[in-house]
Amino acid sequence: HRLAAFNPRGTDVAVILDLMIHDIDIVLSMVKSHTKRVQANGVAIISNTPDIANARIEFDNGCVANLTASRVSMKKMRKMRIFQRDAYISLDFLSKESQIISLSDHPLDNGMTPLEIETGGLYEKKYIYMEAPEIPETNAIQMELSDFADAIINDTETRVPIIDGYRSIELANCILHKISLNTLVS
Repeated sequence: HRLAAFNPRGTDVAVILDLMIHDIDIVLSMVKSHTKRVQANGVAIISNTPDIANARIEFDNGCVANLTASRVSMKKMRKMRIFQRDAYISLDFLSKESQIISLSDHPLDNGMTPLEIETGGLYEKKYIYMEAPEIPETNAIQMELSDFADAIINDTETRVPIIDGYRSIELANCILHKISLNTLVS
């Protein structure tokens, strides 16, 4: 979820290219699989392009990403939640907080005290571990610009290869296309 209060800057492009593009990039860097199916909806409220959008991206490996972006929200939000078979991971990019809740069939020797629950199922007990790893204080935009300048000065590759940026733009355009197919013209 990437939500922002209205700002006239950036309204010349759809919210997909203004805000959602960052999350598309994050998802594609994490999910090393081809896109299988994309579903998307969006609405233009203030501008002539979608100001609120939601996309569901399914990958060949079974992963599913649900992305929401809005530039007409009452409050800011930059959250990512990851659900997997044995863990729930929550990242808040605004408050720079993270939480990992993991599940195990047996106690782990990791120095943490688990919450022990009785399931009555195949495994009589489950062990829930909770941790909140610290996120180092960084300025992502400054790091990105510094990396870009360094690549120019030293004639080296950027940390994020150009093909990754291309794939993000390609998927963003696919989402825009899906939204255009769902938009009713009156």
